[in-house]
Amino acid sequence: MKRVVVVHGPNLNLLGKREPHIYGTRSLDDLNQTVRDKAGKLGLEVTVFQSNHEGEIIDFLQKEAPGSAGIVINPGALSHYSLALYDCLQALALPVVEVHLSNIHAREEFRSKSVTARAARGVITGLGFAGYELALEFLAKQE
Repeated sequence: MKRVVVVHGPNLNLLGKREPHIYGTRSLDDLNQTVRDKAGKLGLEVTVFQSNHEGEIIDFLQKEAPGSAGIVINPGALSHYSLALYDCLQALALPVVEVHLSNIHAREEFRSKSVTARAARGVITGLGFAGYELALEFLAKQE
């Protein structure tokens, strides 16, 4: 069975509480259940992780991602400045799909630039939880 690693970055633990007019009222637990349900339908094993700390995310990826079929990552604010996370994703040499719940291009100017996106096969932005499901579908089809 293919395994996919799903990583949620800083402040995603506040889903449902933080800016519900942007991110909605569903929680991170709700999102993780959506991810697990979709992975199950696709015949994927999924490992899910969330941290507010850049180094913890990098350590997790270096330990858990090798041998997986790919990575779904919502780096949150780290996407806008973390060269260390970009370097990690590049070094792992796995298919990466970057996901953002909100449309980062329709928000503040600084949010429209993602340094981590250069390490990704694709970026899905603005589709809410469905973005994660689409990312899983893509990775399930990769050889």
